[in-house]
Amino acid sequence: QVQLVESGGGLVQPGGSLRLSCAASGSIVSFDAMGWYRQVPGKERELVAVITSGGGTNYGDFVKGRFTISRDNAKNTQYLEMNSLKPEDTAVYYCNAKFVVRGIVPMTFWGPGTSVTVSS
Repeated sequence: QVQLVESGGGLVQPGGSLRLSCAASGSIVSFDAMGWYRQVPGKERELVAVITSGGGTNYGDFVKGRFTISRDNAKNTQYLEMNSLKPEDTAVYYCNAKFVVRGIVPMTFWGPGTSVTVSS
């Protein structure tokens, strides 16, 4: 019904930049929040960034001003602009969204993930 598709992952050198995209499709009644999480082997999945319907944003502490989340409301797509990438940013990045699809209570959806590797 509701599908999230990430794109933009790949290999990038330290200090480089990468832009991730997440396109949402399906019977979405309203938008509540969208965000990005990442996970590496042996560690918990952690919040990278989130943007709410009101335009507010929140970032993980490790981002330190390097990442920027944005959203294209017309296309129901969110973006994560990653700058000054470090090897420790290497992870699988997952798109997360909270949409109202029925009733009034938002539901949580996940994308399949896109791999980001930061290496020389």
